[in-house]
Amino acid sequence: MSPNKDTQKSATSALVRLKPHSARESATAINKKSKGFTDEEKAAMRNRAQELKAEARADKDKAAGENAVLAAIAAMPEPERTMAKRLHEIIKASAPALSPKTWYGMPAYANKDGKVVCFFQSAQKFNTRYASFGFSDTANLDEGALFPVAFALKELTAIEEARISALVKKAVS
Repeated sequence: MSPNKDTQKSATSALVRLKPHSARESATAINKKSKGFTDEEKAAMRNRAQELKAEARADKDKAAGENAVLAAIAAMPEPERTMAKRLHEIIKASAPALSPKTWYGMPAYANKDGKVVCFFQSAQKFNTRYASFGFSDTANLDEGALFPVAFALKELTAIEEARISALVKKAVS
């Protein structure tokens, strides 16, 4: 064989030897040859990358939920639309960790696990006499053997706003 062909064959066989056959072999080859990051550092970087992806998804979900809630509020007749807008502001200020989302087509606010903590129900939606603001069983409102979990709303005054704010804060504590 000519010297050129020998060089080509040895270069090709070297490439074949370097080319891994699976991701596991690739990781093993990198781990053996790398003097850079330790396995623990690599695991930490992978974990952080997953956290960043999860945060980005949560931000997208929160923005989508916010838009859905605002659309549901905009579709309500007056005076419920005004009450729902004000409730939305109160809840966001009282418990910023809650994520807005719609629940049965109505504005609701969920914890980080996606479970609804509180919600607003339009009177018009279910043909009832009054709108209501309520809490689900995930809310931390337990006081003794009897405690309210829903409230009729005819209007929102400063007194009701303060009470709702306090209840929402307690619900997420």
